[in-house]
Amino acid sequence: MRVYISVDIEGIAGVSTIDQITRGGFGYPAATRLMTGEANAAIAGAFDAGASAVTVNDAHGTMDNIGAVDLDSRARLITGTPKARSMVEGLTPDFDAAIFIGYHSAAGDTGVLAHTVTSHFAQVRLNGALTSEADINALYAATQGVPVAFVSGDDVICADANRLMPHATKVAVKEAIGWSAANSMHPTESALAIRKGVCESLRNIGVLTMPPIDTPWELHVEMQQPMAAELAASVPGSVLIRPTGVKRTVQDANEVIGLITVWSALAATAALTRLPLLQRK
Repeated sequence: MRVYISVDIEGIAGVSTIDQITRGGFGYPAATRLMTGEANAAIAGAFDAGASAVTVNDAHGTMDNIGAVDLDSRARLITGTPKARSMVEGLTPDFDAAIFIGYHSAAGDTGVLAHTVTSHFAQVRLNGALTSEADINALYAATQGVPVAFVSGDDVICADANRLMPHATKVAVKEAIGWSAANSMHPTESALAIRKGVCESLRNIGVLTMPPIDTPWELHVEMQQPMAAELAASVPGSVLIRPTGVKRTVQDANEVIGLITVWSALAATAALTRLPLLQRK
């Protein structure tokens, strides 16, 4: 049994602020150690269940947050950015199950540090449904024939994951109090819960299902500012639908990931262009 683990940071126990998830922040080094700890718990759970190989993908920000020397030596680590498949880089049909650790809810939803891909997006929707990174990555996994077995994060993403991943095991390591506040388990307890949950989910892999791939889809992103939407609409096939909204018909989850990656880069460019104007005011 080969197991794939994608690890984000916003849904890690003990993490709830921008300072903790941003390189250079006072709390960032400690948060990355917590992230590495939950990755190790998932790895241990996978091997407890009889895994023969485990691959971990660092899926937050610059995607080089996990301490390689501190990671369980039985696992391989995918690190760095850019990656063509982003948070699911390296996920192929060779894997038997995918595990999502430290995930969070979608932009426009409640939940700790809720966003989808970038803070430059106000909302991301597929066929009108508010869409999280977990949703996008589960759809991509389904195109590879790989079911999602386990999701951890706050209570909001665990509840939301029931929509596309109803049979995956969910472990809420914290409860959202607000966008930047949480009531969290102790890291030792979250690691134990993740290890146990991953092991049990993989031992019951036969009950897992995958979300339907009923493409094509309409991808709609609402930007934080008009210039970002204008730049995104310059991508062939994309349409500006209002000052901050852009949409495009996409054929599969791979195209969703690629288009969102390009749109997020253009949105970041728009933000940098606007910064001197704000500084002059």
